[in-house]
Amino acid sequence: MFDTYLWQEACAFAARAHLHQLRRDGKTPYFSHCVRVALTVALKFGCTDEKILAAALLHDVIEDTTVDYDDVLHHFGKDIADIVAALSKDMRLIESKREPAYDAQLAEGPWEARLVKLADVYDNLSDAETEAARTKLIGKAQRALQLADGDERLAKACQIVHELISAVGAKK
Repeated sequence: MFDTYLWQEACAFAARAHLHQLRRDGKTPYFSHCVRVALTVALKFGCTDEKILAAALLHDVIEDTTVDYDDVLHHFGKDIADIVAALSKDMRLIESKREPAYDAQLAEGPWEARLVKLADVYDNLSDAETEAARTKLIGKAQRALQLADGDERLAKACQIVHELISAVGAKK
């Protein structure tokens, strides 16, 4: 019997949690976004830390599925559960309160959560199909960059997100 990697277990767990969910286009399986976020962390940002890759794969399970913090904690441990929790908006709040609370949560959370958030906004912006969506997502990417500002561990990811914003902004 061989051992599976943590990211493989996270991949299977997230795929099951997001089963039958679709992206906004109504065709693309939602889980593809989770995989692209993890690939962005690894291939674009150059981070191959297994816990961060697992958290990237799981980044939306608390917010968008029936999985809760305790489920993630039980299967993947406190470090990963804390990263995923920091990336999870409190959907009970109205949006005008939800977004500032989310930003504060990310700012206070583990730095790894801000790295995954940069990969998340990178993927969402890369995937945007309309000018209106791109404009909204540029704003979200800029918020993520502000939260990451000054953290040397996030410098490469910030530079890459800045470059994408410039490229997408030039398409308008």
